[in-house]
Amino acid sequence: MQELRSSSTRESILDTAEALFAQQGHDGTSMRQITGAAGVNLASVNYHFGSKESLVQAVLKRRLEVLNRERLRLLDELEAQAEGKPLKPSQIVDAFFGTLLRLAADPEQAGSTFLPLLERTMTNPAGFIRALFAEEYADVLERYRNALFAALPDVPRAEIVWRFQFMLGATSYAIIGTDLLRSVTGWTVDEAEQPDNPELLLPRLMSFLLGGLRAPLPQHSAT
Repeated sequence: MQELRSSSTRESILDTAEALFAQQGHDGTSMRQITGAAGVNLASVNYHFGSKESLVQAVLKRRLEVLNRERLRLLDELEAQAEGKPLKPSQIVDAFFGTLLRLAADPEQAGSTFLPLLERTMTNPAGFIRALFAEEYADVLERYRNALFAALPDVPRAEIVWRFQFMLGATSYAIIGTDLLRSVTGWTVDEAEQPDNPELLLPRLMSFLLGGLRAPLPQHSAT
């Protein structure tokens, strides 16, 4: 019974911290706010996590582990079906980037906080967060990089790496939505186009990412 209560307290702290970090960022959230909203004392947070930095890491790791496990599961499944043949670039892109958006839309995966949490984290990551991302993504990125190399044998590997970097950037801005575009440029999108509809975000993003991945090589790379 004591173990159940302890586990419940830990999850409550994680859920509360995640919601506050998504709203305010981890820098803008105090431990007092977390303990007050979670209904626990500071000793409980220190017992389970040791420090605010460790709490931030635990919040992110909980979501990243699910995301990357699903990415690897999908890639394993696709490669088994391909029976040694290269995958289609569209399959690889969807398995990596599409998985993020699908999980973010899943209420069982805290969909309401998942994307805001990632958006705030990715736009201004602290050093310890960069280290966590590098650790969590190492195996996944290696697998997906090799899959892209096999799928695009005629594209220089350096070019594939650059294009993956561009796809990461595009996805980061897609997560943010059109609010930044509106505030910085004054551009507006007709509401009839449903710019903030998560169900339309995935096909819009996939079309853009695949167009970039398949774009003609720059002249210096083709010579």
